[in-house]
Amino acid sequence: MTQKRFIYLITAAFFTGTLLIVYIHFNASRNISNLINGNAKLLRELNLGKGLGEVERDIIWVESRIRAAIATDDTSHIEGVNRKIEEVEHLLDTIESANVDPAAVKYIDRLGFLAREKLKAKNKLMHEFFEHGRMDDTSLIANPRAREISNEISQVTKAIYDSRQSYLTMLSGDIEADGKKAQQWNIVLIVIVVLAAGAVLLFIISRYGKQSALIVRLDASEKKVRETAQIKENFLANMSHEIRTPLNAMLGFTNLLKVRQLDSQSHQFVTAIQSAGENLMSIVNDILDLSKIEAGMMRIETSAFSIRGLFHSIQTLFSEKIKEKSLSLSIDIDKTIPDTLVGDPVRLTQILVNLIENAIKFTDKGGVTIRIKNSERADGQITLVFIINDTGIGIDPKKLPDIFERFQQAEDSITRRYGGTGLGLSIVKKLVELQHGSIGVTSIPGKGTEFHFTIPYRISTQQYTLQQPQDITAFKREGSTPVHLLVVDDNRMNQELMRHLLAQWELSFDVAGDGAAALELLRTKKYDLVLMDIQMPGMDGYTAAQSIRQQLHLDTPIIAMTAHAMAGEREKCLSYGMNDYISKPVNESILHELILKFTGTPTEEAGLEYQFINLGYLKSISKGNRSYEKKASAQFIEMVPEELLLMTQAIVQDDLPSLARAAHNMKTSVSIMGLTERLQRLLDLLEYTNDKNIAAQALQELSVICRSALDEARHFHERC
Repeated sequence: MTQKRFIYLITAAFFTGTLLIVYIHFNASRNISNLINGNAKLLRELNLGKGLGEVERDIIWVESRIRAAIATDDTSHIEGVNRKIEEVEHLLDTIESANVDPAAVKYIDRLGFLAREKLKAKNKLMHEFFEHGRMDDTSLIANPRAREISNEISQVTKAIYDSRQSYLTMLSGDIEADGKKAQQWNIVLIVIVVLAAGAVLLFIISRYGKQSALIVRLDASEKKVRETAQIKENFLANMSHEIRTPLNAMLGFTNLLKVRQLDSQSHQFVTAIQSAGENLMSIVNDILDLSKIEAGMMRIETSAFSIRGLFHSIQTLFSEKIKEKSLSLSIDIDKTIPDTLVGDPVRLTQILVNLIENAIKFTDKGGVTIRIKNSERADGQITLVFIINDTGIGIDPKKLPDIFERFQQAEDSITRRYGGTGLGLSIVKKLVELQHGSIGVTSIPGKGTEFHFTIPYRISTQQYTLQQPQDITAFKREGSTPVHLLVVDDNRMNQELMRHLLAQWELSFDVAGDGAAALELLRTKKYDLVLMDIQMPGMDGYTAAQSIRQQLHLDTPIIAMTAHAMAGEREKCLSYGMNDYISKPVNESILHELILKFTGTPTEEAGLEYQFINLGYLKSISKGNRSYEKKASAQFIEMVPEELLLMTQAIVQDDLPSLARAAHNMKTSVSIMGLTERLQRLLDLLEYTNDKNIAAQALQELSVICRSALDEARHFHERC
């Protein structure tokens, strides 16, 4: 039964039941009304019978008083006779007006006539007394007519009683019938109400049963959906690994070949291989990014970055492609925009790279222009407008409303001619919205396209100068001993790639084919850093990292190096005791930075052997500026206790949104002192948990670490 028909059925049943109850109630009320009227008539008839008795009694009394007056010649006996006769006449008038029996009317009239005869006899007696002074006319007593009147009064009264008796019998019968009918209708009403209540109860039980069955089916369906999502995620993770592993080797060796002396044809082949690999990698990244967004694992981080440095890197990134197509690329940044902002530079870069790649892809002549404007600035906040304009093929106006939808291309021939999945712009839109921004597009077919989006940023209190690009042609650590690394990877191509990379950076290293072999090497040798693959036969990377921490009790830094690039992979690696994460294909610059981060040049503060804070990040920013280091450490010492207090108050007040905001803000505060990795798990827990007890435990653990870190920060602050 459809929902519409069900509603109609319920409505019809409601109105039918209501009308039936109204009808039954009407009949029951009518019979009760008849019963009340019948009782009123019965009471009236009883009063009439009582009145007739009083009339007979009063007439007999009048006659006896007249007889006594004649017999004794004493007029005192007839005192009150007039009043009694008046009462009799009044009673007769009342009886006559209240009588509803036509048969009794003539008897009542006769009774009134006889009462008046008695009055005449009394008046005659009084006339005799006043005229002769005596009442010795015994003829009034011995008069047969007087006796006849008395007898007739008794007969008339009896006739009235007999007539009223049949009427009372009929009236009692009617009352009894009305009472039975009222009772019957009330019983019918009660039965209907009971049946209706039973029907409603059965209906509710039936609906509840169906609802319970539906809930069970929904639970099973939800479980199936979760299982399907898990299967999908596992499938994507495995496919990511299987695709990225050969891509890692392919792109790595391609980069190595490009730096060698090659003839023109060989260089062309290498370039083609690299282009194909990068296109395939772009497709894989799009699919994985979409998966992260759908899973709610695409997090927007906040850190200080140089907006001009970011665009300098982007310009360098696209310089070769611009030269290949003989295009121009110009970047114009509004001078009123501060250089150092606080936001997510990684996601901004991802958005810009996607849009600029599209602009270059669909432009054959002319160029690409990028403008960054200051839209609004107030209270330490600034909203930037990014405009990417090209002179390419343009987009059909009919396609513009759907251009940000998944798998959408401006034309059906775009995929065949230019490649791509149609996911890029959909991901761009979601990334912009995740950063509280908006995006739009305007285009003229044949003349070009303009994408424009806005994102708000915080203005950093410290403005830094643009850093020069890092030279990664060599890696040398100043100090006593060289860097010694352990590479754990089962894939021979990846092993060869890492050999070439590490050799050109003049690093010494050993290679292990699985986790068990790595543990044996770590038992006998000391390493500065472990580069750990995740998916390996036998003992995988997770188990190996856990064993290094729990069995060997080593604190050697471990960098996860895996083709798994699914949502939550970095967090999973950190939870097993690893220190950082890099996805395959390995980016040389990122790998170089990570090695430098964990094995870089020892500093004066390294000799202090701080257990909690890590001054590497602060030193890399300050570039030896002790004044900035002192100010940054002072801000850390001031802000961390305030944020801990805010989180404590939020838990006490059961204000989880405020707790999440405070935990999120604290990630920025602790990053300057190198506490991000140590506190990441606790801060994530405080930001995303909905359990007050778990939050309280996490805050307690966080407070213990922060107190120790604050002591070390105060020590460092005093030395600055």
